[in-house]
Amino acid sequence: MADDRIQHLQEMKNRALEGGGTKRMEDQHKKGKLTARERIDVLLDEGSFEEIGMFVQHRSSDFGLEKQKYLGDGVITGHGRINGRPVAVFSQDFTVFGGSLSEAHAEKICRLMDLALKLGIPVIGLNDSGGARIQEGVVSLGGYADIFLRNTLASGVVPQLSAILGPCAGGAVYSPAITDFVFMVKGSSYMFVTGPNVVKTVTHEEVSFEDLGGAMTHATKSGVAHFAMENEVECLTAIRTLLGYIPSNNMDDPPFLDRADDPDRRDESLNSLVPLNPNKPYDMKDVITRVCDKGEFFEVHQHYAGNILVGFARLGGTSVGIIANQPAVLAGVLDIDSSLKGARFVRFCDAFNISLVVFEDVPGFLPGTDQEWGGIIKHGAKLLYAFCEATVPRLTVITRKAYGGAYDVMNSKHIRGDYNVAWPSAEIAVMGPKGAVEIIFKKEIESSPDPEKALEQKVTEYREKFANPYVAAERGYIDEVIVPAETRPKLIRALSFLKNKVDSNPRKKHGNLPL
Repeated sequence: MADDRIQHLQEMKNRALEGGGTKRMEDQHKKGKLTARERIDVLLDEGSFEEIGMFVQHRSSDFGLEKQKYLGDGVITGHGRINGRPVAVFSQDFTVFGGSLSEAHAEKICRLMDLALKLGIPVIGLNDSGGARIQEGVVSLGGYADIFLRNTLASGVVPQLSAILGPCAGGAVYSPAITDFVFMVKGSSYMFVTGPNVVKTVTHEEVSFEDLGGAMTHATKSGVAHFAMENEVECLTAIRTLLGYIPSNNMDDPPFLDRADDPDRRDESLNSLVPLNPNKPYDMKDVITRVCDKGEFFEVHQHYAGNILVGFARLGGTSVGIIANQPAVLAGVLDIDSSLKGARFVRFCDAFNISLVVFEDVPGFLPGTDQEWGGIIKHGAKLLYAFCEATVPRLTVITRKAYGGAYDVMNSKHIRGDYNVAWPSAEIAVMGPKGAVEIIFKKEIESSPDPEKALEQKVTEYREKFANPYVAAERGYIDEVIVPAETRPKLIRALSFLKNKVDSNPRKKHGNLPL
């Protein structure tokens, strides 16, 4: 009798492992996609997955659903390990009802998220779903709302990562949107609130699935996707890499990893990296990779708002969040998109105890009607707000320009920057020398016998007086003017000194971020 029961159990497990059947699994492979269980195998450490809710089935009897029941009901939930650290994971199975979300399907995800919150472990969602299960009506919609609530409550408590590995449409998009990082795969994943057919009916626009909500659309235009990967294996591997930089919850420190890179290493090439011509661009990534451990920089939002760089790196083994103006794109100016990109990243790092390192070369905010009418004031204020609110250790290196309000915004000493230094090439001023002179000496230049020569002379005088870091150093607005080659050891020592920093904000329910 005991053998019969064990055999029955094994048969049940085998049924669950079959998902929607061999034919549908083959169809998944033909699309260049992995099955839900194959994705989990790639994502997690080998043999570490423990499934929860394998035998759950839907409870609906409308539209003949009582005759179509699959064990697991279209989503695989459980826990496992990534590089030895525990994580919770759910993987939607497109072979079962197109991965559509039912009441039971949602309950499985909610139970997993509740467990992750109690244990303080990251939640990883592998999304591949046709949306709400229409046959269940409002019950499935309620299931989405249950998930959204948990996403919101878990935000800033445990890291939440979303991989879009197929369709994600309608209400389904709002769960990934609330999570911390969204990964998409080129050519096989897409997200949109309403599909191409509805768009055509309502607005008469003709647009493809890819152009409306594909990986590169969201990675370059909307900023919804933080990563656009070439294939699913690359995507799942990138999730493993990202988790190596971040803690399991908001009470933990980020993982320390000794990369065997001398903390006192100098890089003499930094001394000549910034061009003598203040209008000539250079690539800020060259600064970041020369300073950080082993030259490794895990960039986030690579394809969006290229005038600012954000991502993770290590300094002396310590995980840090990098925010850097990129003079090679739009001269590193701040605009709406870069402000949003920077603000979101700063707030993530602050929520999870990741120190912030800023490399600054910013000529100001982008002028123009598009920016003003688009709300550059409130959007730019988001980046300012994020830095002001952050209580983690915050370091700033001014490599060249630090002009106007953008100087204040980019983690200046005035908004609680902890360690602020500048290279000798730094120019800290209200605006560029030419613009300043044209305002200050307008009448004098116009009345001069040779206005062009007078302008040139005044620009030279202004540059000597203000376009340097020493006035700010005199005031204590920067802690030190450093030799560029010493940037790495200086930052590592500062991080070590600030390791036990404690700061707080006034007691409140929450602030009112300028949305």
